[in-house]
Amino acid sequence: MDLKQMQYFLCLAQERNVTRAAQRLNIVQPALSMQIAKLEKSFSKRLFFRTPQGVSLTPAGEEFERLVAPIVKDVDRAREEMARLDGKVAGRVSVGMINSVAQSTLAISAPRIAKAYPEIELSVCDGYSETLMEGVLSGQLDLAIVNARMRGGAPPVRHILDEEMMIAHAASPRGKFPRLASFAAIAKAELVIPSRRHGLRRILDDAAAQAGVSLSPRLEIDSLPAICEVVASTGMVTILPGIALRMALEAGSIRAHRFRPALVRSIAWVSNPRRVVSSAMQAVMDIISEDLQVAADAACGLGRR
Repeated sequence: MDLKQMQYFLCLAQERNVTRAAQRLNIVQPALSMQIAKLEKSFSKRLFFRTPQGVSLTPAGEEFERLVAPIVKDVDRAREEMARLDGKVAGRVSVGMINSVAQSTLAISAPRIAKAYPEIELSVCDGYSETLMEGVLSGQLDLAIVNARMRGGAPPVRHILDEEMMIAHAASPRGKFPRLASFAAIAKAELVIPSRRHGLRRILDDAAAQAGVSLSPRLEIDSLPAICEVVASTGMVTILPGIALRMALEAGSIRAHRFRPALVRSIAWVSNPRRVVSSAMQAVMDIISEDLQVAADAACGLGRR
């Protein structure tokens, strides 16, 4: 087994398709298949299930991925840091983001990163905080932006911001809402919020419990843009962070009011505590953090009008 075989294996494990993996590696399909076959022969184990639709990892393949992913990443980091000695910031950076962050800044941050650092290859996915932290700890992700103060998982490596959550309703509401709202003020409202799988729901449930209120949502939706659409077209209300409400606020389809007392969520970067943060990772964090702060400030201003 050599480094090239490990790289080929990981690429195929990610793409789940021999054609796409070969294209990404810039090799022909038979060469990729031959290296994977050699790898399986050396272990006397099948690493992939083959189907007409593509490939998937066997239990042995999943274990091999867990073991070799950190090794390959460490080699990549060593190359990146050696290149940095010549003034280059380069390498592949895989980032996970909670949905509210991905929808609010990714379209702005990704082009900025590509322009400022053309030798950085950026890979982004979104998901729940706990799932993203698992990806960081397993080596599948280099970095992740998560709701901070989650139980367990990787410790924060960089605080990004504290952001107010706000109560939002349709631009032409059926009822009246106070400018400074509270959980008691929406006790009788029809509420649409994320499910308990979602990090934001845990923040809401904890804050409501402290206020002596038990949340009983009429509707649970984990897609934040979908929540905004429902709120804009019905008499239902929601409680979300400003950046998740920003597009609907700018469009004028909803209105939002601050909590009393303020309800705040914190977001932060996490990385594997056993891994070094490379210059490429640092560059990505800098740009996305800056764009997030701008988005949060803009949303907060819209919500206070």
